[in-house]
Amino acid sequence: MARQGARQSSGRGRGATLTPDRIIEVALSLSDAEADLDKLTVRRLAAELGVGAMTLYSYFRSRDEILDGMADHVLGRMRLPAEPAASPAEAIRQVGYGFLEMMRDHPTVVRLLATRITDSHTALHGAMEGPIGRLVAAGVPGPAAVRCYGFLITYAIGFASYQVPRPWGHTSRDSAETEEQRRQRSHVYSALPIDRFPRLVELADELVCLPSDEQFAFGLDAFVATVVRELDAAD
Repeated sequence: MARQGARQSSGRGRGATLTPDRIIEVALSLSDAEADLDKLTVRRLAAELGVGAMTLYSYFRSRDEILDGMADHVLGRMRLPAEPAASPAEAIRQVGYGFLEMMRDHPTVVRLLATRITDSHTALHGAMEGPIGRLVAAGVPGPAAVRCYGFLITYAIGFASYQVPRPWGHTSRDSAETEEQRRQRSHVYSALPIDRFPRLVELADELVCLPSDEQFAFGLDAFVATVVRELDAAD
């Protein structure tokens, strides 16, 4: 648990008050920028804040405690639309896209969720109670809501992990650079030896779309259709 107190930082901290929240925010910024949690060290974080490493240990007892704080910060702030869902299908989509948006805003959380468990009330309320409650309120029975939750968070983790190193899939970033990346990736597939890779050559343009937003929607829609069908059959 983070220790209490606030101090004035200097140097790269630009005189901002040093608090546990600021330490966590800067740690997330560093990790998200490189999408590499392993490069986040206490020494590097301290340098970014303009303080000595020992100063950080007066707020957090270890790097692990900082990582737990990062997970709590992101999970506790998961956003869902203010308007309640009008149907199970809409609720499932809200939760699915809520997870994806959270992981895009903070790519670090994908690695955190894959390597750490948190029992923090803040994290549990933001990323579990809220999403499951949204599903139940829309008419998904409790046990089914838990199963939906399990699928949606793992689907979002897997998709976000796949998409991060494949920038041509971010169709929300429609730009000349992204389009050029797609063209180059399509060329990689189409230039393969056709005797060994006939399908990859044939479907080169479609393969480029694997990490796209449309692909995420395709999988989510397929899941929604299955759940709605099961709910209707149970009525």
